[in-house]
Amino acid sequence: MNEVKKYYLDTSALLPYYREEKVSRRIQELLSDIQPPVMISSLTKVEFASALARWVRMEEITDVEANLIGNTFNSDIKMGLFIRQPLSPAHFSQAETWLLSRKTALRTLDALNRGIPGKTVISPTPPT
Repeated sequence: MNEVKKYYLDTSALLPYYREEKVSRRIQELLSDIQPPVMISSLTKVEFASALARWVRMEEITDVEANLIGNTFNSDIKMGLFIRQPLSPAHFSQAETWLLSRKTALRTLDALNRGIPGKTVISPTPPT
């Protein structure tokens, strides 16, 4: 039996899918080559909303553009392009272990997101 490879898109890779950035083309090509759904964490929607709010605050995009981006993201979730993976106590434990090792530059949310097992992480930057 051929097992389907699972992919996880962290928020830093998800955002360039919806707004033009240096890595947007690479992310779009990667996503076009994989079979949906792509996993996102239950934190992704909150991080996504935070990024939209920051972009509006910094006057990088307008409220109208933020609403369009947010609505498109929610529509993609409803259509099955992305599937949310809830975080469990094991994810928090794994993140804590990584951070306590002091051998990683991961921040709290990045450590939580990277702890989702059974997938290949798509990120614009390699994990450290």
